[in-house]
Amino acid sequence: MTQLLQDKDRIFTNLFGHHDAGLAGAKQRGCWNGTKEMLEQGAGWIIDNMKASGLRGRGGAGFPTGLKWSFMPKEVGARPHYLVVNADESEPGTCKDREIMRHDPHLLIEGCLIASFAMQAHECYIYLRGEYVTERLALEKAVKEAYEAKLIGDKNIHGWPFHVYIHHGAGAYICGEETALLESLEGKKGQPRMKPPFPANAGLYGCPTTVNNVESIAVAGTILRRGAEWFASFGRERNVGTKIFSISGHVNKPCNVEEAMSIPMRTLIETHAGGVRGGWDNLKAVIPGGSSVSLLPKHICDDVLMDFDALQAHKSGLGTAAVIVMDMSTDVVKAIARISYFYRHESCGQCTPCREGTGWMWRVLERMSRGESEISEIDMLLDVAGQVEGHTICALGDAAAWPVQGLIRHFRPEIESRINNYRAGKPVFVSQVAAE
Repeated sequence: MTQLLQDKDRIFTNLFGHHDAGLAGAKQRGCWNGTKEMLEQGAGWIIDNMKASGLRGRGGAGFPTGLKWSFMPKEVGARPHYLVVNADESEPGTCKDREIMRHDPHLLIEGCLIASFAMQAHECYIYLRGEYVTERLALEKAVKEAYEAKLIGDKNIHGWPFHVYIHHGAGAYICGEETALLESLEGKKGQPRMKPPFPANAGLYGCPTTVNNVESIAVAGTILRRGAEWFASFGRERNVGTKIFSISGHVNKPCNVEEAMSIPMRTLIETHAGGVRGGWDNLKAVIPGGSSVSLLPKHICDDVLMDFDALQAHKSGLGTAAVIVMDMSTDVVKAIARISYFYRHESCGQCTPCREGTGWMWRVLERMSRGESEISEIDMLLDVAGQVEGHTICALGDAAAWPVQGLIRHFRPEIESRINNYRAGKPVFVSQVAAE
């Protein structure tokens, strides 16, 4: 039996909003405890501990957080340093960061102070998704409380002048890409930049900048309080720590839950989400990390672990850990066609493979969902997806290609039978629903 995460080891103890989200409640839960002592240990100590903890970015890419912080210049020259928090949570299926900002915002603000000190930054910008109005209000309230309590500001009790600014985006998915986010933050059109130069050298306003996900920053204070070894004790090597999983789709109890990394997918779904609608045998496929990763069929989901390396071995990914469950009633071709439409709509149009390829893949998938295509077009679609993947400035091209590749890899017979049924005048898709 897999060891589930115990309540005493949870970082986000107010994830469901059952307690006070304000400063008084946050302090009762341990937030802002010993923060000054952490800063007194020095920037090098903080970065070394973050490296030792094994924390990998929780925004999708999984890059080691401590290593990312260490890329910032050690000395501040004529250009100031900036921390930018990516709260543009727009990946379909993902809803973890909004709960942190609603119910545990002080963990995020404390993490911003710690990370900024480690990178010698005095200013932090939090870039919120355009639709996150409630979250912005909750965050602004928490920032105001922190200023009034002199936890942040010019002459705060921690001895490091520090300011937090909240910026509300306009709802563009592409602004979740770090360089497009920086462009938007500067008041320009949200389009990704060529790299190099990387943000650590030339980021916001051309100054050294680190962009991190909300969850990656919010866990920093607890990791340093409880020790890198404690955090690294969960999960497998290279896949350690705790993680918020967003479980949605055809489950009995959709939820956000903090669990240990490397938990089996089946255990995660059956323990926290009440199991698949109609029972586990009614499962058809699962998208394990948000809409941009490849879906996995049931026979893989039976045993796969929820971590970066295990899912990558099956040509999928952990991404944002947004688990989208699809039962046997799902028209999987239509589902992937809908995801393709999303990426077509959200492409910024800067790169030709993405601008033209996303629309082309969507149109072909729409025809395939009705059976109105040729068998030969399946390989053509796979070829075009490969031409889009890896040939764009940012990863949106990859995000558009991977779901299509996963569909053909695991459900090619379903596409072929649909085409054959259409030619024979038979129903192209018959929904299967297990008795509930």
